[in-house]
Amino acid sequence: MFTISELARSVGLSRSTLLYYEKLGLLRGGRQHNGYRLYGDADRQRLVLLQRLQAGGLSLKECQACLEGKIDRDLLRQRLEALRSELESRKRSLSLLAALLGEGSLREWHASIELQAPDLHRQWLIAQGFSSDEATRVALLSKDMNDHDGYMAAFMEVFSGLECWGPGSAKITEQVLAALPIRPRSILEVGCGNGVATVVLATQSSARITALDTDEGALERLRARATAAHVDDRIDTLCLDMAKLPELKGTFDVIWAEGSAYIVGVERALEAWRPLLEPGGVLVFSDMVWRATRPDGDIQAFWASEYPAMTTVAQRLKQAQRVGYRVLSHVDMGQSALDAYYLPLEARLQEMQTKLAGQRVLDDLQRELDAYRRCEGQYGYEMFVLVRH
Repeated sequence: MFTISELARSVGLSRSTLLYYEKLGLLRGGRQHNGYRLYGDADRQRLVLLQRLQAGGLSLKECQACLEGKIDRDLLRQRLEALRSELESRKRSLSLLAALLGEGSLREWHASIELQAPDLHRQWLIAQGFSSDEATRVALLSKDMNDHDGYMAAFMEVFSGLECWGPGSAKITEQVLAALPIRPRSILEVGCGNGVATVVLATQSSARITALDTDEGALERLRARATAAHVDDRIDTLCLDMAKLPELKGTFDVIWAEGSAYIVGVERALEAWRPLLEPGGVLVFSDMVWRATRPDGDIQAFWASEYPAMTTVAQRLKQAQRVGYRVLSHVDMGQSALDAYYLPLEARLQEMQTKLAGQRVLDDLQRELDAYRRCEGQYGYEMFVLVRH
């Protein structure tokens, strides 16, 4: 026989817990003439079984029903599904906390936040100590703040050996520039990169050009290219975070942005850049757009993770009109614009296969190349020409 304290110690519970169980009718001890409770081994075994049932997630009331009758299998199935769901949630919590401490990848997490709350995502990254420019690169390129520096070092090494840093065409640049309704005196080129389009703008116009990019190494290559083309006297370079563009003093006849508006978000760029244009000034930008109404599932899934804001030409035109532009024209840049970027990139990756083996940047760029190979006209680049009202 056990006293209540002895019984509590034998099963690892407190005396107060056993008193509570007795109140609920889960335990029924006998009393001696002096008032002390006494329990037998059957009571101990009942408590052991009760504890094992509780470990399955059953409430005390449900445990009592199981002890006193047939097991309710439907109830157990419900508890099992609830525990499985909770376990999955706990696993996600564990993975996230480990990743935030640098013990795992944050790629999927960053991609999800960028898709659902891009503005807050960038603000949060800045609060972690990234500059606005670096926060954008984490959000759009590395997608893992713990691995960001190594990822970007490998990424820039790949692109340092390429002339084109995005889809484009010197021919399209020339054609669109020649068709502008004004002869520009001043051009602000946003996201100029290493100056491929900059030199075309300078050689095909007499405008003063302010070429802006966030990478000083790219601007150095631009200056060398401009010097070789003898147009360096009309090109001013500016290393500036694109998010700070609205802080620029003065206005321009033309803002030219090939493949860079998506970095700050096309809708935001349309609105934020408009005050930098003279009335009647022209904004020219290019952007990746959907051409198929129902893209293949794998193609759609890829761009949903890489460029979640990608949309159609019609939607971009509506966005432009909504914030105060008149649409002058828009041009399908064609397959050649994609080829001019992706074919050299493919050759560059083949050249660097051994050096980049095992690095995530290689996998990411290969996935983008795979999407390009399967494109078949489902998406492409469009050049938009807008006039400020």
